[in-house]
Amino acid sequence: MFRSLFFKSTYLLKSFGELSIDPEIAFTNNKPTFLEFYAEWCEVCKEMAPQVSAFKDEYEKDINFVFLNVDNQKWGNYIQKFAVNGIPQVNLFDKKGNLISTFIGKQDEIKIRESINNLEKEEKPYEEIINAEFSTIQENKNNKVSPRSHG
Repeated sequence: MFRSLFFKSTYLLKSFGELSIDPEIAFTNNKPTFLEFYAEWCEVCKEMAPQVSAFKDEYEKDINFVFLNVDNQKWGNYIQKFAVNGIPQVNLFDKKGNLISTFIGKQDEIKIRESINNLEKEEKPYEEIINAEFSTIQENKNNKVSPRSHG
């Protein structure tokens, strides 16, 4: 069972880049945005992948889902702009592209769901900044980007 869950989580995480809407489109299409910074080597990201995937399936009609792999150099400007030092980092934006809430590290599903629901209703999220167990970006010593890199 554990092995099956591990492989499912790893597969989901690797597919995030392919499932992502382009961030430039997300910030200009008049829909709220869920932006996650992640890495395939991040254990906390793997743990949260099934939960995040379920959120995407449930809310993608009304909310943009953007997934940016911190190991892909093309996202460096976003990593710097949103001061990403620990992952997973989830930023929630209103439909005008204003940053509303930031979650860093492993989060309780109920808190994230409530924040997403409030974002959808244009109400204040559950919390503005929540920190929890996370992986630092510096933990990855092999941060090369290859043509097969996603996200």
